[in-house]
Amino acid sequence: MGGLVANRARGQVIQPVGGTPRRLCLTLGALAELETAFGLEGWEALSERLRALSAKDMLLVLAALLRGGGEDQAAAELATLPVDFREAALAVAAAFMAAGEA
Repeated sequence: MGGLVANRARGQVIQPVGGTPRRLCLTLGALAELETAFGLEGWEALSERLRALSAKDMLLVLAALLRGGGEDQAAAELATLPVDFREAALAVAAAFMAAGEA
């Protein structure tokens, strides 16, 4: 599940999204984007919210992580990419794991 580490110091990971290897990164900006998107304050509230994601939520999380990795174009086109839920879940999990190892 780990994905290829792109930059261990930054917690970046390379993971397939839509069948193409993409760089994902859990940045402070990505966390703030998710707090805003979900209308939450603080890491605990966000952590709790991430435990039960809908497909729409998964797209929001994946897009934030792609933008964090500098994949702005892929994030903008995410809804049109052929991404299945399993692939998205693996990419999100790999990005969070890489952030924990950074």
